[in-house]
Amino acid sequence: AIVVFLLAAKGSRELRSGRQPELVTIGGSRRADRDRAAMTPSVALATAADEGAVDLGFVDQVIASQGQSRESAIPILQGLQSHFRYLPEEALRRVCEQTEIEPAQIMGVASFYSQFRSDPVGRYLVRVCHGTACHVAGIGPIMDEMRRRLEIPPDADTDPMRRFTLESVNCLGCCSLAPVMMVEEHVAGHLTPTSAWEELQESEARG
Repeated sequence: AIVVFLLAAKGSRELRSGRQPELVTIGGSRRADRDRAAMTPSVALATAADEGAVDLGFVDQVIASQGQSRESAIPILQGLQSHFRYLPEEALRRVCEQTEIEPAQIMGVASFYSQFRSDPVGRYLVRVCHGTACHVAGIGPIMDEMRRRLEIPPDADTDPMRRFTLESVNCLGCCSLAPVMMVEEHVAGHLTPTSAWEELQESEARG
């Protein structure tokens, strides 16, 4: 998603500036940025439509409060991440259009810091501790069982219905409760594969 945004935003900036897009190498073939700028926005917009409309007004508010300089990149992305719970492509393009921040800078920051996500999270964000105490207490099989029951693909962290996102974290600061996880703000400790699954079901029941 970030790569699609990078290509689309780069093409958009070049077209607005009146410069002819350069030829670049992608996957061993050469093509014009102009062609990519014409094609990739539809992909990005389709993705945004699937996830629901992105509130660009909020993006503008974040930019107004944090500034338009390159130094504002991290606080702007933090504001977007906090609100949307991931970094929507349309929001990132808006940032590049309204500020001095370049697409490459956003891609670098978003890929370096683990707090930023390029994909939407599920309705419930589940932080699963994989610290030393939880690892020794058996969090691995618990995580495997939750992924199996939720039918989460091997290369993903969110179930197909986007109910739960399982996020591995280094420590939750609850070592005495190992193995432990947090469903949103609710802490669940001394887990077993069965009790962890029950916690997810209870979270849905609580709404």
